[in-house]
Amino acid sequence: MRQRALPPGKAVKSGAQVGWPYSVHPIWCATMILHETALPEDIRVDDSQALLFHDVLEDTLVELPNYLSDRVKKLVQNMTFESSDVEMLKVWDKPIEVKLFKLYDKVSNLMDAIWMSPEKLRKYREYTNRLTREVQTHYGELNIVKLAKILAADQQ
Repeated sequence: MRQRALPPGKAVKSGAQVGWPYSVHPIWCATMILHETALPEDIRVDDSQALLFHDVLEDTLVELPNYLSDRVKKLVQNMTFESSDVEMLKVWDKPIEVKLFKLYDKVSNLMDAIWMSPEKLRKYREYTNRLTREVQTHYGELNIVKLAKILAADQQ
């Protein structure tokens, strides 16, 4: 894979966050959508590839692999934002499929939310709840929707 420059202010994740390898998060997201049998198989296959590579452009210095289809590359590009604040504003203009992917991404992050400040966690839960409502309206009661409702619920 070819290396590229990161946008200004972007840190490169290396090795581990909170004690486990960087790869655990995208693998979890990709695996979870593959288990989403309420979605058609062809969608799950492409979508799992997009989720597997969804943080490459945001968090590394490498390009997407050439062997990915143009559709998967476009999906990854649509999931890529300059920051989480920008994402939370601009994701609503993206296709519903991108919002579905972001729901997997956010649920995974909420599962290891120990790194979040109370304010960040509150904001994350609000964002995840909004994503959940949109995804549920379009796709129905998926497994990821059920998990999101539990993890994004206000714990106070």
